[in-house]
Parts: sequence; structure tokens; C-alpha cells
Amino acid sequence: MASQQRAALVSGGSRGIGAGIVRRLTSDGIQVAFTYVQSDRQADELARQTGAFAIRADGGDQAAVEESVRLTVERFGGLDIVINNAYAAEVHPLAEFPLEVFDRMMAVNIRGAWIAIQAAEPHLGEGGRIVNIGSVFAQRQPPGSMPGIAAYNLTKAALEGMARGLARELAPRGITVNTVLPGAVDTEALPPHMAELMSQWAPTGRLATTAEVADTVSFLASESASFVTGVSLPVDGGFAA
Repeated sequence: MASQQRAALVSGGSRGIGAGIVRRLTSDGIQVAFTYVQSDRQADELARQTGAFAIRADGGDQAAVEESVRLTVERFGGLDIVINNAYAAEVHPLAEFPLEVFDRMMAVNIRGAWIAIQAAEPHLGEGGRIVNIGSVFAQRQPPGSMPGIAAYNLTKAALEGMARGLARELAPRGITVNTVLPGAVDTEALPPHMAELMSQWAPTGRLATTAEVADTVSFLASESASFVTGVSLPVDGGFAA
């Protein structure tokens, strides 16, 4: 049952794109809960600034993900919007890629998103919104050689396939499922030398801001996007054009 004031759960919301989404949705008048793993100081500060509800939950832990949904519903009296943003990523050449790292990425990036949607689904009603944060690099590879990025791209491509299938399954209930595909985004986690390189990949010649990605999420989470479902929407400055 949807609450009178819309409620959202954002996974991996304490930093970067996730924090931008939390800020935007709270400014839209939505009640927001977000999960985090290690960034206690940043999570506390974001919660203080926005009034959002911070939940420590590892995206690779089934019980923790399910508990984050339960706590959100308990806190707000319902759940209307699920944003799957949490991710794990490491870069290693194929021959040296540790299987435990691969498994961790699958667990957080794909399995965690699936568990969150499965746990949230009984609470979502007409107007429910699910948005996965993928990557444009799942559709088009960056120029030059970037050994080790294939596993990350695999997880992001899987999110798109998941969204398309669930979009058809949940459409009769008025629930939309979409994927946002950021290109290179200016976050605190991006080293300056990589920021300079990646800013050259798009025709616009710059990185996206976290606010620009969050604006797109805000639209897909809104009532105005009721007839938009099963799409993958790039926010990449023309990189994939």
C-alpha cells in the first residue's frame, strides 16, 4: 500500500551519484531512506542535511537488503520508489581477475538489486517506480584499452535486461521499471587523471554532474513518467550517439 507522501529507498546513497539522488528526491518532497556500508560520517551528514533516513546495509547480504526494505516501510508507512544504485567494482585484467571479486560484484550489482525489488514488490502499488542505475559502458566501450572493465560492464548490462523483463511483468499493476545509463560522472571517487581522460570521451567535452544523473532519476520516479517503462536512458553527453 503506497503511503500518502511518496517514499523511496535508494541503495548506496551516501556518496556520489547515490547522494545526488537522495538530495534530489528529498527536494522533490519525497521521503527517502538510503543504504550505505562504510561511509558513516558521510551518511550521517547527508541524513542531517536532507532529513533522509540512513540504513547501514551491505548490498551483497540478502538479509540486510530485505531488512532495509522492511525498515523503510516501517519508517514511512509504505514504499513507492526503489532506486538500485549500490555497486561493487574492481578492475583487473582477465587472466588475473580474482573469482571472489567477480562473485562480490555479481552479488551486489545484480543479486542485491533483484532482492531489493523482490522484497519491495508487495509494497508497490499503482504508480510504483523502480529505477536501476546502470552504465553507458555496458552498451559501448570506452576508447582505447581498459583491461578489467568487462566484469563491471556485465553487471550493468544485466540490470538492463532485468528491467526490461520486469517492466512487462509489472506493467499491469501500474509499476514502471527503467534503467539510467550514466557516462563518466564527476564524483569524489574519480581520480583527477581519470577525470581529465574521461571528459574527452563525450562530444560535450566534460563529465556529467551527479545532479544531472539525479534529475533523470527524478523524472523516471515521477508521476509524469507513468508511460515510460522498460527503457534504458543514457546520461552521457552524447558518448553513445
